Amino acid sequence: MSCDFFKLANEGVQGLMPYQPGKPVDEVARELNLDPDSIVKLASNENPNGPSPKALAAIQQELAELTRYPDGSGYGLKTALAKKFDLSTRQITLGNGSNDLLDLIGRCWLAPGRNAVYSEYAFAVYPITTQAAGAEHKVIPAKNWGHDLAAMATAIDKNTSVVFVANPNNPTGTWSSETQLREFMQRVPENVLVVLDEAYSEYVSEQAYPDTFKLLKDFSNLIVCRTFSKAYGLAALRVGYSVSSVTIAETLNRIRQPFNVNTLALEASLAALDDDEYLQQSIVTNKAGMLQLETAFRELGLSYIPSVGNFICVEVGDAEAVNNALLKEGIIVRPLRPYRMNEHLRVSIGLPEENQRFIDALRKVI
Repeated sequence: MSCDFFKLANEGVQGLMPYQPGKPVDEVARELNLDPDSIVKLASNENPNGPSPKALAAIQQELAELTRYPDGSGYGLKTALAKKFDLSTRQITLGNGSNDLLDLIGRCWLAPGRNAVYSEYAFAVYPITTQAAGAEHKVIPAKNWGHDLAAMATAIDKNTSVVFVANPNNPTGTWSSETQLREFMQRVPENVLVVLDEAYSEYVSEQAYPDTFKLLKDFSNLIVCRTFSKAYGLAALRVGYSVSSVTIAETLNRIRQPFNVNTLALEASLAALDDDEYLQQSIVTNKAGMLQLETAFRELGLSYIPSVGNFICVEVGDAEAVNNALLKEGIIVRPLRPYRMNEHLRVSIGLPEENQRFIDALRKVI
């Protein structure tokens, strides 16, 4: 008789469902017998502009060195980040995407008998990280689809080790101001780590949005996570970084896998970081696309959640049915049943013609 290794896994892992990303174009093409070139994917909050030309050139330069291991310290990228944001390289930890860093944080500070606090409708990786470590999780009801920071602070108890705060929040696109975050941090005990997940921060233009690297100087229990997957357009290469106190960074490095960021990713990220023109164009494309979708939703009489990210949630009734109908039209968006937002679709901002394809298809199927 074979052994049931699922039952031998820890209870937290047994209680999890695998993370389900947005459907790939090739999968939809196979399932629905569609031409892949006719499909528009607006499901995974990817940058529609394609990668930075500087990043592509940097990758090309490194191809002859694929037999060599990467720089395990990520010296070049960390040095550039430190210079750009006035940091010490010792504060920076590199990850295989920001998800890798969230997992490292869970492995370092979560365990049976401890708990993590996070908001309803927050990023799906937080419960995965928490339960995989065998810790409890305290999910705090959302306020206007966003974080109720006051309630989250109240929920912290003697067993709380980590608080996850997404700003802007995925999937709702809501955000917290610097004043709100400061007030929250002042209520958090200094032995509780606050993880500020800023995967979409480059898209935010609101003046009240916090400069969180400055907050680090006032709160030693804060760690800020960012990524090159979104505004910098390098999702396939998986590069993220966290900024924290030196002590926190050194702790993370004790369990960070050797060479967790590959050479092509390091060099492409370094080049993209230096391409301000590309970043600004990504922001301009996103702002115009957001206005295009908001205008269409109002014309169609559909409610939506105002967003500062590169995506927007729209209420369509039976979201699963509408999503299936959109797939047949060659449009991939993200239904939000895993977040218990059964009437909403999350739509990534695309190029103008991609947004229009989605709008036309949505008008048809509803």
